[in-house]
Amino acid sequence: MTDLRELRAGLRAAVRGEVDFGTTARALTTMDASNYRRVPLGVVAPRDADDVAAALSVCRAHGVPVVARGGGTSIAGQATGTGVVLDFTRHMNRLLSLDPETRTAVVQPGLVLDRLQEAAAPYGLRFGPDPSTHSRCTLGGMIGNNSCGSHSVAWGTTADNVRNLTVLTARGELLRPGPGWAGAPAGLRALADGELARLRTGFPALPRRISGYAVDALLPENGADVARSLCGSEGTLGVLTEAVVGLVRAPRARALAVLAYADESGAAEAAAGLLEHRPLTVEGMASDLVPSAADLPRGGAWLFVETGGDTEAEARARAETVVRAADVVDALVVTDPARRRALWRIREDASGTATRMPGGTEAWPGWEDCAVPPARLGAYLRDFRGLLAAHGLRGAPYGHFGEGCVHVRIDFDLLTAPGVARFRRFSGDLADLVVAHGGSLSGEHGDGQARAELLPRMYGAETVALFERVKGVWDPDGLLNPGMLVRPAPLDANLRFSVLPREPVDVAFGYPADGGDFAAAVRRCVGVAKCRTASVAGPAVMCPSFRATGEEEHSTRGRARLLHEMLAGELVTGGWRSTEVRDALDLCLSCKGCRSDCPVGVDMATYKAEFLHHHYAGRRRPAAHYAMGRLPVWLAWVARTRTAALVNAAASVGPLARAAKRLGGIARERDIPRLAGETFTRWWRRRRAAAPAGDGPLVVLWPDTFTEHLSPSVGRAAVRVLEAAGLRVALPPTLRPGVRPVGDARSRSALSLLAVRRGRVCCGLTYVSTGQLDRARTVLRRTLDLMEPVLATDAPVVVLEPSCAAALRTDAPELLHDDPRAARLAARVLTFAEALERYAPDWTPPRLDRPVAGQTHCHQHAVLGEAPDRRLRAAAGLTGELSGGCCGLAGDFGFERGHYDVSTACAEDQLLPSVRQAPRDAVILADGFSCRTQLEQLAGVRGRHLAEVLAAALDPG
Repeated sequence: MTDLRELRAGLRAAVRGEVDFGTTARALTTMDASNYRRVPLGVVAPRDADDVAAALSVCRAHGVPVVARGGGTSIAGQATGTGVVLDFTRHMNRLLSLDPETRTAVVQPGLVLDRLQEAAAPYGLRFGPDPSTHSRCTLGGMIGNNSCGSHSVAWGTTADNVRNLTVLTARGELLRPGPGWAGAPAGLRALADGELARLRTGFPALPRRISGYAVDALLPENGADVARSLCGSEGTLGVLTEAVVGLVRAPRARALAVLAYADESGAAEAAAGLLEHRPLTVEGMASDLVPSAADLPRGGAWLFVETGGDTEAEARARAETVVRAADVVDALVVTDPARRRALWRIREDASGTATRMPGGTEAWPGWEDCAVPPARLGAYLRDFRGLLAAHGLRGAPYGHFGEGCVHVRIDFDLLTAPGVARFRRFSGDLADLVVAHGGSLSGEHGDGQARAELLPRMYGAETVALFERVKGVWDPDGLLNPGMLVRPAPLDANLRFSVLPREPVDVAFGYPADGGDFAAAVRRCVGVAKCRTASVAGPAVMCPSFRATGEEEHSTRGRARLLHEMLAGELVTGGWRSTEVRDALDLCLSCKGCRSDCPVGVDMATYKAEFLHHHYAGRRRPAAHYAMGRLPVWLAWVARTRTAALVNAAASVGPLARAAKRLGGIARERDIPRLAGETFTRWWRRRRAAAPAGDGPLVVLWPDTFTEHLSPSVGRAAVRVLEAAGLRVALPPTLRPGVRPVGDARSRSALSLLAVRRGRVCCGLTYVSTGQLDRARTVLRRTLDLMEPVLATDAPVVVLEPSCAAALRTDAPELLHDDPRAARLAARVLTFAEALERYAPDWTPPRLDRPVAGQTHCHQHAVLGEAPDRRLRAAAGLTGELSGGCCGLAGDFGFERGHYDVSTACAEDQLLPSVRQAPRDAVILADGFSCRTQLEQLAGVRGRHLAEVLAAALDPG
């Protein structure tokens, strides 16, 4: 039995990189993007090849297995292990050189593919293979799996683009595999020479034959290419430390032809016939994976065919040739880069969206990427659908139709013994079906644990025995990724779901999309790791804390993994009191970006609130939870006592401000925002007494805490614009009326004064974000009592602060899932732009004809949608795009002690650069109070709500 203390001490003495045997590091690497879970002993982040050699030496001395891990996006389980995990993403992640003359690059295994593409782009070059995980998968992982991607019809698999490798064997031998037997370990050539007949006849000739070892690459007619034979070996033969890869010339212009067919079979049968036009891609998917609002030509299935050229006209002409050659129901040709990206995103997100069936049922990998000869794809898919039906299963195929490679997630029941038994039976039947069509069990992601057990059905026992002999030559001690490819673990062992509780966990939120089951909500994370993207394009938000720290535990996936292990209770043993989960969630900004940007809709902001609710139940909370979590209480007290001026004066006195921040858990670097001298509702009452309401359509303007006490100018501006648009504005009642309906923010009557106490509406946001869910429920129920007369009308509720609108739209009905009034209120909530668009459609805003800069509020992006805002800005002549990302202040997050550095890093990701680069006459838009405060405190820039900008244009004086 391994002595963990000796192993850890030996590694720490020998390795200069990080050696972490802690609970968090191990929990973060128990899973990849597959159905499997294996708990490692520890994680090592080597700094260089010497560190790798040292780690291998120590592990060999202790008889401990080693697993090399890159982005952790493997779908067959090969990036998990029970020994020591080598994490190459932390240090060995560099592009060492790039030679545009020879079109080659030297890379380390932890380099993310997109970083290589960015470096090659200025030379008109690129790496050919590009999996849909290109923004986070690593070159080492791609070589280990022989990854392909959508452009393999033009540029081949990773193996086709590898020139030479540098690897270390488990016994510490440094080899440099390449063509002509270069870098072959002793005994490999003799083994191959003795099996020439088998190598020539036992391997199907397929463009996507990824299963097994590529031993046929050692044939003399194939150049005896040892490097190529290592591609797809899943880290079972050697540990990669460096690679020389080839680059291809990228077309200067591209066009995308989206071809619509009546059904999936029609698209599949057409795909092979388009290859003669030399397209860059031929990708296929059917309507069961496409959002209903997707901008696709009419049809039931589609082929995405990309063409290239030296000019846009040439690329378009080639795409139109493809359209003419295809027998289609409808077609679309797009050359605009932004629109092409939007269409491609539909296809790339399929790996996540496929994890939910149309009715919300969970679906899983396991048979993610079988491949058959392209000409047989249509027939295979018909048989595949029949096999699904025979087993009572459902799946939504999509993938690389031009090469006969099909991705699919299937609604296996992996939670019960009968369901797992059916999974095993189906796997055997499907393996036989793939082989009957002349195919490969894996066409892209490797065999791992998911399919290796079934390799004898594809290759036969003797060829599989040859694989074992190859493993013995490279790794005679069996230390590298055991249980994968040869002598595999059973395909139904180590399932990650088996450790989760069988009964639903008692929780506060309703989790309506997951049947009220918190474990099911956590299971949503399948590990595709879109949250680990180092940079985001367009309006995307997820995951700002990961981009700030680069640490897995601060990604959405990392936090979901820790919650999974918390529920399992085997590794993270503290349950809701877990400090490991608490620390990982501490830097979650609750931006809700994952709710929209995660392909499977993980909602870490809600999970964080749930966890904090349980973690601090009956215990003292951090000071910030009292100071900022209960902000509405403190600000209401200041308003009632009319002491805003006194508070502002005290906050401007250095020693008093420092003491207040220390007591309130506020970062010392932060300035305390100034309170308004007159609250919004006080101004409203004074104004309404002098100016009676009009007679247009009624809208109820929500006086959120930030507008009420900190930015009443936003409320005043909104009233000005809404009334200019012909709307009649009212505020919610402050008493629960016995007689009068909505009107003037007071709703008083003699009877109601006798019967009901005064109160103010509140969305409960600050309580939710700090996990004070019992208090949030109380506040929201009081709000619903006050809002009953509003709900009795048809009036919409206009909310100016995006975070408050998002809380009312989503948090309130999910937290008060037993109160139908919460859902009714949520359905009434509109943003400022939505209210104008729906209730004043004929109103024309004033023209400003100025550029804009700033950032779309993260909650607006994730929950509310920004299309009406875009249209309103366009109508007002406000041109340009707002950046994505999160401002980093995120309510209380950026004010809380210990968060300042991450908060500023988030702001520097997109918001601050966009403002610095803006034209001098640009309008800086920031609808959220947090965004405006961050701009003011970090950049000295005043951001304005769109309502303020329009109101100023209405009345320049």
